[in-house]
Amino acid sequence: MKKKLFTLIAAMLFGGQYAAWAQTEGDEITVTTMEGEKDVIEVPEGMLLQIDSLLNLYNSKTYLQDDDCHYRDMNPEFPAETYIERLKRIPSVMEMPYNEVVRKFIDRYAVRLRASVSYMLGAANFYMPIFEEALEMYNLPLELKYLPVIESALSPTATSRVGAAGLWQFMLPTGKQYGLEVNSLVDERRDPIKSSFAAARYLRDLYRIYDDWNLVIAAYNYGPQNINKAIHRAGGVKDYWAIYKYLPRETQGYVPAFIAANYIMTYYCEHNICPMRTQIPAKSDTVVVNRDVHFKQIAAVTGISIEELRSLNPQYRRDIVNGYSKPSVIRLPQSYINAFLDREDSIYQYDVENLLTKRAVVEVTVDDVRDAVATRSTSVDSRGHQASHGRGKTIQNGRRDRNHKNARGGRNGRRERTQSVTVKSGQTLSEIARRNHTTVDKLKRLNGIKGNTIRAGKKLKVK
Repeated sequence: MKKKLFTLIAAMLFGGQYAAWAQTEGDEITVTTMEGEKDVIEVPEGMLLQIDSLLNLYNSKTYLQDDDCHYRDMNPEFPAETYIERLKRIPSVMEMPYNEVVRKFIDRYAVRLRASVSYMLGAANFYMPIFEEALEMYNLPLELKYLPVIESALSPTATSRVGAAGLWQFMLPTGKQYGLEVNSLVDERRDPIKSSFAAARYLRDLYRIYDDWNLVIAAYNYGPQNINKAIHRAGGVKDYWAIYKYLPRETQGYVPAFIAANYIMTYYCEHNICPMRTQIPAKSDTVVVNRDVHFKQIAAVTGISIEELRSLNPQYRRDIVNGYSKPSVIRLPQSYINAFLDREDSIYQYDVENLLTKRAVVEVTVDDVRDAVATRSTSVDSRGHQASHGRGKTIQNGRRDRNHKNARGGRNGRRERTQSVTVKSGQTLSEIARRNHTTVDKLKRLNGIKGNTIRAGKKLKVK
């Protein structure tokens, strides 16, 4: 579809400040003022996500399909009065005025982003019930459910250039302020349910400050402290369109983009946009774990795919559920719940040596410490050989190099000392082997063990 430039004839933008035409250029909208000056408005990042990335999401590939509804793939043009009337008919407590910046954002959705709108209409079946439940709980306008349309294009994995994450694009400090856990393993900003309820609380708190929904939306994008500065510069007037010229480019486009998102998600048929056909995913439920578990362990034992696990649990950043830190929730399709519960022990034991490699205990002997200190005085000659000034041992990967010659250059250095550990209650041979950098077979040979059973309190040679 060729890009269209619209000649705009209405004067009066933002209380008469802006002249009557604007045109879309690249990722910006350029508005010409009555004085002939150009004002550039940035498009929110959520409107820049490529359709290929949206269609590559697990839910898209699994549950969305093109639906040929026989619309002509063209966007009809309407007069300004038509847009004004349609916006007035949207059942909303929020003010949704028309102006030419709003019009240009509607045109962006209706022309360039037609495929993205088709995707979002389909994906709305996944996420809108969650958004509506959270907003309803805090008695907020349900129109706010379209904020994630401009924030993330309904992509739960979206991350902005400044680090905002998830459907609602929480920044890290704000997310933590509203109870979302973020650490090296978990990022609950990507959890659709928890982030939606956190967003609802945040929007409620912003409304208590401004008592104006357009200012709330602007503050959600720009931050309340910055909105307060813009209000001060505008002489204390609490009106988005009055402080408009004091806002940065992206926030100038944010409220118009939100109005346009409400419009296009309501009147898509009038613009010949066909929603993707949605197959509702199977019902899911949660299990609680008190031990660390890797997605690959769950997948290997139960048969569920890694991709589906990640889709249902996007908050786990590295495929590891950290149940040891605190009881943690895993969401699974209902059909896999019993398989998980029945084979839970097998799941925890599956390939644990390779998938969960963090050591809980590392034993260090006095000799190890002395050897490490001695190694600090070892120099390296120009050929890469070590000239020993200490006791003639080197430390590699946290262990002593047993093949290194002694300080006199001979082969008969000090003999290795036998090392042993005491078996603790509940420990297995595989766990002891992993912690001591050896194998189960070697442990069995060293200690004359024939089976796999070991007794708590028994001393085992590990070297």
